[in-house]
Amino acid sequence: MNATAARDGRAPVSRPRVGLFVTCLVDIIRPTVGFAAVKLLEEAGCKVVVPSQTCCGQPAYNAGDRATAKDLAKQAIDAFEDCDYVVVPSGSCGGMLATHYPELFAGEPDMALKAERFAHKTHELVSFLVDVLGVEKVAARYDGTVAYHDSCAGLRELRVKTQPRRLLASVEGLRLVELEEAETCCGFGGLFAVKYGELSNAIVSRKSEDIRKSAADTVLAGDLGCLMNMAGKLQREGSAVKARHVAEVLAGMADGPAIGESQKERAR
Repeated sequence: MNATAARDGRAPVSRPRVGLFVTCLVDIIRPTVGFAAVKLLEEAGCKVVVPSQTCCGQPAYNAGDRATAKDLAKQAIDAFEDCDYVVVPSGSCGGMLATHYPELFAGEPDMALKAERFAHKTHELVSFLVDVLGVEKVAARYDGTVAYHDSCAGLRELRVKTQPRRLLASVEGLRLVELEEAETCCGFGGLFAVKYGELSNAIVSRKSEDIRKSAADTVLAGDLGCLMNMAGKLQREGSAVKARHVAEVLAGMADGPAIGESQKERAR
């Protein structure tokens, strides 16, 4: 483990106790992502625990409901108190925990300190593997050409960019191609897609065209919300491009149906 592991002033832990923040979408829509995250973390030498948890509070925060967001933040901070790190298979939820929790409690000294400590030990999954644990390769195989979409929150709030590409380069059989607009929003944006459906559809239409132009057979990302949005659009357009979470590919657990794909469709 490298020096980055001690960015909050603590000494690196030889076998860190890592709390997995599963996220609502992973829990309800795509549990495979959670199992893949556990596999990757355990193979990297971590002791993984999954404390009782609920929403990170981002929908309430984005809607201006600071009271509910604070209540949910307090629950998360308490639940993961005895963990050396908090790891999230989502740039969006990770950004909420690491960036916006401290903002929520500005002006409340006791909670502000707890929120800062919590934020310092919180990492997006692939960033944690590469930047903190020093993982350089994974033991996985994926036969196909993939393109990686950089989610807005992961890229801009947590600086997740090169890390997934570095690990994907070690996956046997995988060919990585770059999207021309990899850093452009997919149109999901949580509540944005609900409140501004027509605009969201226009944005994801541009993204689906970019994906098709890349000639990739699979699009990957680190945020399930983005993946659901892109997968839905691609399927409505009749595209054969699959959508998968990057953790599934890195963990060698991408042999099941893609996002939004049924077992019957998978068998065709």
